[in-house]
Amino acid sequence: MTGKLLEVKNLKKYFPIKGGIFRRVVNHVKAVDGVSFSLEAGKTLGLVGESGCGKSTLGRSVLRLQLPTEGQVLFEGKDVLGQSHSEMKALRRDMQIIFQDPFASLNPRMTIHSILREPLDTHRLGTPSSRDQKILEIMDIVGLRKQVLNRYPHEFSGGQRQRIGIARALVLGPKLIVADEPVSALDVSVQSQVLNLISDLQERLGVSFLFIAHDLAVVQHVSHDVGVMYLGKLVEKAESSDLYREPKHPYTQALLSAIPVPDPTKVPDRIELKGDVPSPINPPNGCSFHTRCPFAKDICREVVPQQKDLGSSSEHLVSCHLY
Repeated sequence: MTGKLLEVKNLKKYFPIKGGIFRRVVNHVKAVDGVSFSLEAGKTLGLVGESGCGKSTLGRSVLRLQLPTEGQVLFEGKDVLGQSHSEMKALRRDMQIIFQDPFASLNPRMTIHSILREPLDTHRLGTPSSRDQKILEIMDIVGLRKQVLNRYPHEFSGGQRQRIGIARALVLGPKLIVADEPVSALDVSVQSQVLNLISDLQERLGVSFLFIAHDLAVVQHVSHDVGVMYLGKLVEKAESSDLYREPKHPYTQALLSAIPVPDPTKVPDRIELKGDVPSPINPPNGCSFHTRCPFAKDICREVVPQQKDLGSSSEHLVSCHLY
């Protein structure tokens, strides 16, 4: 299956800051500030950036778990933000999420069977017996034994709980899954197992993933395309191989230089960024990265860079005045 499954256009999410005696809105936290991208069916788009850059907020806004301030989200041509409550309920069968913390996202008072059965009961899919059969199929797909269905979340390891979270996201047969840092809370040895599982699921079921992470080494293994976010904006987006081979934006170059090199004889050529990420309440004028960029020019401090396509054979979008 090919074609655009998801299109995001100029998406913004501002959180109001209230102050004073009357609790009036005095400012906004600009968590997501004008992000646009598209995702093809059966593909994975990796979204990376430092903590606090707006990745998770973007993922939740795409699923309308948080209502965006402005912009448009199209899923198979349907306007997600314009759907009614009943229409949105039907649409949620095709749009699921894997949460970052596998323990906090599972109800500790429900057995694994109840957790996986709940989405099927809510959407009234099939007969009671077919729902149980579906649960057994999903358990086999994610590598869990059917004998554990009557256990509770606290009886499992972190990796097993994340497999349960993946099973819950898959049980409705979705077309899109937002994976919000699904391996960041896991041990390194378990991370590779979950990443391999996600890759296998895509090949077997054709599911599209919006894979959110802060580790570029992790994203490289599962993503067809990679987008880099900084202070609520998408500063670079390209095919995974192009971005890792020839990063264009100075921020992307700095992130890639921080990836550990598994060779003690090689001295990594690291790019150290000075200062901290500016506040999303009062972002800098012009390019939001100019306060930390070693190549900043006068125009960077005054004019917001427009997105340019620098790719020759494939799309390579960059927002930077250096090009």
